[in-house]
Amino acid sequence: MPSGPEMRASDGDRDKVASVLREHYAQGRLTTEEFDERLEQLYTSKTYGELATLTSDLPEVDLRSLPETPSKAPQRATPAKSPSGADKGLGAAWAAWGMASGINWMIWLIIGFTSGFDFPYPWPLWVMGPWGVVLLVSTIVYGVKQSQKPEKP
Repeated sequence: MPSGPEMRASDGDRDKVASVLREHYAQGRLTTEEFDERLEQLYTSKTYGELATLTSDLPEVDLRSLPETPSKAPQRATPAKSPSGADKGLGAAWAAWGMASGINWMIWLIIGFTSGFDFPYPWPLWVMGPWGVVLLVSTIVYGVKQSQKPEKP
């Protein structure tokens, strides 16, 4: 049965292409950014055609002639420092805190300017203070937990 570009690729096929990309990266044909970008695309690729486009501008790459990579379980390469769900959640929480604090301070400034520079009590501190303390403690606790977590091989 002929294997065309529309045929679905296996994890083994993706691993072969990953080893080819690593070799070309090691030889200096790919920058770190290009290598990371291609690895991200690699593990979302479903067909031989999609795999072939990742290596089409690199010399002498024939997917069918690549040796099998010996591994018990396929190892998926991850982009450098991909943030986890908790990292993204903390980042989103800090962004919401910053946005709400900024809006409150703008309202405070508008009130002060429109009342003839008679600025009221700085009430935005009561909004951002407790919320910021909770976020700070959460961030510190998360950082301590992350530092105690054993690294995966």
